[in-house]
Amino acid sequence: MQQNTLFLTTPGTYVARDHLTLQVEVPIYPDDLPPEQRAKDTATGQRKVAIPIHHLESICVFGLATISPPALDLCWENGVAVNYLNEWGRLHARLTGVADTSVILRRAQFRAADDPSRCTAISRQIIAGKLQNSRNSLLRAARETTDLGDKERLDAVTDALGRQIRDLPELDMVDSLRGSEGIAASLYFMVLALTLKQQREDFAFKSRSRRPPRDRINCLLSFLYALVRHDCIAALTVVGLDPFVGFLHVERPNRPSLALDLMEEFRPWLADRLAITLINRQQLGPADFNEREGGAVELTEAGRKRVIKAYQERKQETLHHPLLDQNLRIAQLPFIQARVLARHLRGDLTDYVPFVPK
Repeated sequence: MQQNTLFLTTPGTYVARDHLTLQVEVPIYPDDLPPEQRAKDTATGQRKVAIPIHHLESICVFGLATISPPALDLCWENGVAVNYLNEWGRLHARLTGVADTSVILRRAQFRAADDPSRCTAISRQIIAGKLQNSRNSLLRAARETTDLGDKERLDAVTDALGRQIRDLPELDMVDSLRGSEGIAASLYFMVLALTLKQQREDFAFKSRSRRPPRDRINCLLSFLYALVRHDCIAALTVVGLDPFVGFLHVERPNRPSLALDLMEEFRPWLADRLAITLINRQQLGPADFNEREGGAVELTEAGRKRVIKAYQERKQETLHHPLLDQNLRIAQLPFIQARVLARHLRGDLTDYVPFVPK
């Protein structure tokens, strides 16, 4: 199983093919050259990297980079998807080879998506996993804080999330579950800033904003969510599920609803926790963000690289998977959870079991 992703973040990067290897040419720019002036003809040098295709699972292109037709052909021959994203990590396009032909599994997925009772059951499990992981994250923050006021507010929200988890079995419609999830998310984000131990003023957080994000922490969260979403799309595609047909999230054109479903259980302990860690350790600071005219905030090129590096390093750590009773690299978990969902849809498991790390 391959989980290596090649991230292209430097404008003007060119990828060519040499037999079964991708040759990546990355321009080097002067540090003081504005981002809008960075193009191949303004580079002062070039770094070259050779990557055998069998080491890759996918490629993520942020901004202006070029992949030659022979290189694209090599990717498609080897099942390597090429994803194009904007500077905030929003997926614009995904190029893949011949579609997966797991017809029986996909028919089972589509039948379940058309069945309100099965949609409700799967959505309940997805939300239960997200709420439990959100609660565990806040419980940890409450244990670690020395501020009694912060602890009191964190305890109040963890108690509220606990009550919502207990009430989930009583909700028998997807819309009711969506409402419960919305309330829980509002409570969670209301105290998220209390988990910051450093740079609270520079990363002030009032509420979730996106498309575009209006402050630094929302920008960081949106970018990390995009990375997690990419991994979930790849995992679902690999096991033969359609990432665009979901159960909790409403289907819309070009919306990877099932990937959004799957990533819910990963948000609190993977994306949110990494964002808090990067801020608390001061691995990211105000200089890693730009504010555009109109108030939109985006990561600088250097900031994006730091976040991607931290995310890739985090994915190499291991966690215990309760259902499989074994330690696994975090990079493997989206694939494992996609397979758990596939087994449920095939009828091998009574319920979908979300991942809740201990």
